[in-house]
Amino acid sequence: MSRRRASLWIPPIVYMGIIFTVSSMSEPAPQVTRLIWDKAIHFVEYGVLGVLLYRALNGESFSRRHSLLLAMILASAYAATDEWHQAFVPPRASSVMDWIADTLGAAAGALALSLADRD
Repeated sequence: MSRRRASLWIPPIVYMGIIFTVSSMSEPAPQVTRLIWDKAIHFVEYGVLGVLLYRALNGESFSRRHSLLLAMILASAYAATDEWHQAFVPPRASSVMDWIADTLGAAAGALALSLADRD
């Protein structure tokens, strides 16, 4: 893997590993989750993933439009696997509403970078 390609793909892969690790915890950051609506946390968490995936895809010379669409699809698919994974972590649960918040956050993050990236 070239250095340039690694600089594009290592950040989203590492971040996805962090999401998986946090999802494996029974009660991650209880002080935060008591103060902040959990859907907002999901939205921001996956907004960052949307940005990282858009950056990687756009760096691979996909068009802005294709980078945006693929980033949203990949992040949404990863969010679905994350929710499924949480179904096996006591006392966590799988939630369609969390997946929707994840998907909307990823779309917002990717769209924001796409708009900021315009010439």
